[in-house]
Amino acid sequence: MNTSLTNTARLTGAALRALLTLTVLCGVLYPLAVTGLAQGLFPHQANGSALRSNGKAVGSSLIGQRYDLPLKKGEATPAPDLRWFQPRPSGGLTENTVNTQYKLLVSGATNRAGDSPDLIKAVEDAKAAVLADNTAPGYTPKPSDIPADAVTSSASGMDPDISPAYARLQVHRVAARNHLSATEVNRLVAAHTTGRTLGFMGEPRVNVLELNVALGEAARKG
Repeated sequence: MNTSLTNTARLTGAALRALLTLTVLCGVLYPLAVTGLAQGLFPHQANGSALRSNGKAVGSSLIGQRYDLPLKKGEATPAPDLRWFQPRPSGGLTENTVNTQYKLLVSGATNRAGDSPDLIKAVEDAKAAVLADNTAPGYTPKPSDIPADAVTSSASGMDPDISPAYARLQVHRVAARNHLSATEVNRLVAAHTTGRTLGFMGEPRVNVLELNVALGEAARKG
């Protein structure tokens, strides 16, 4: 009996010591070390890649966002605010219906086949809207100027980037709406164009949020 109690006490003590040791190592020291390294080496990424304008956070460079006018009565979806560069369409986003306590958007793709009538109509409608929205004084875009990312959504529906071709397509409209020259806005696009990762992975891209933050600063300077 005494031996049994002794063994139980010994095993319980060993288990408690292991629990305490692992708690300190995995629950305290490891998180502190990782957090410290992240803050020291990658502070921007570690803090959500947040971008600031006029002293306040306006979004994350990793998550795409819409630039729309306030929703008007009778509208199903808000109209785009044409002062800003517009992101890719986000046809796959849906509203949260599981936990209605929170008003959330659920990220996702449309999952429509290439020959889907709904997808074809959505692309045709988006193409017509892009042509109409980006027609500016002295500039009329052609259907052949429209890149694929201007009329199709990404797999997540929250792609933060657009192609340089789509950014350039919007230059004249953005310049006119912000009372800037097309040359100045083209320089902003060029300055915020990122090449292929490591020179060979992916495609050149323009981060819409970063570009619009720079555009807002240029417009304020006048």
